[in-house]
Amino acid sequence: MTNMPSDDTLQRLSASAALLRSLHAGPAPLVLPNAWDAASAKRVEAAGFAAIATTSGGVAQALGFEDHEGAPMDEMAAAAARLARAVSIPVTVDFEGGYGLTPQQTAERVIAIGASGLNYEDTDHRGTGVIDADVQAERLAALKAAAGSLGVPLVINARIDAFVQRLGTPEEQLAEGLRRARLYREAGADCVYPILLSDPEALREIVAAAEVVNINVRRGGPIGLDAARELGVRRVSYATSLFRDTMTWFETALAELKPNEG
Repeated sequence: MTNMPSDDTLQRLSASAALLRSLHAGPAPLVLPNAWDAASAKRVEAAGFAAIATTSGGVAQALGFEDHEGAPMDEMAAAAARLARAVSIPVTVDFEGGYGLTPQQTAERVIAIGASGLNYEDTDHRGTGVIDADVQAERLAALKAAAGSLGVPLVINARIDAFVQRLGTPEEQLAEGLRRARLYREAGADCVYPILLSDPEALREIVAAAEVVNINVRRGGPIGLDAARELGVRRVSYATSLFRDTMTWFETALAELKPNEG
């Protein structure tokens, strides 16, 4: 078993998880800029946001690895723990597909990081692809139960990969996405995340089916915060886009600084 925090820390995390869950029920969508290290997280907090999400892509690349569990789990967890220690607002960690851990081990690890919630994908990045929906629902139920038994009711954002993995025609993807949304919510997921779905009418159907829905947006993208609010979306995150924007700016600055040759 992972070394667990003290009772005082568990109580603080439990309160933080309750706060994070409540933020999904506010008058406007919960906006979660995705941070990748302690410095970026501190800036998110200083800007006045109520909570922070991590980006697995940004964290992995900052560590010198690729996304989709290309980085060692211990390094990803250590980076997330440094980020969580740097701020006082709730942190939800992108735990990808679980890194091969059991739901019990996942709950222990996320709580040890100091996070109040997690993204949990239904893709097995170790070779089998999209996990059977019923199997993933069982994993979610087990994760929910494990977190509860540890005293920290983690906020679970269940990612639905039917759209990013293009499971059939657009109509088939939506049907599968709706099925998974219902199953995952029934299994105890606090929120569902149909990543890369941007069609407004399809999103309306997902919202009607699952009620608490996270979408990913980007600055200047096809769906903004006003559209998300109108669609009934409860949570908006930026995935790896802010990290990519930052790296693009850095590359531009480096090009300007590069000495002229000859």
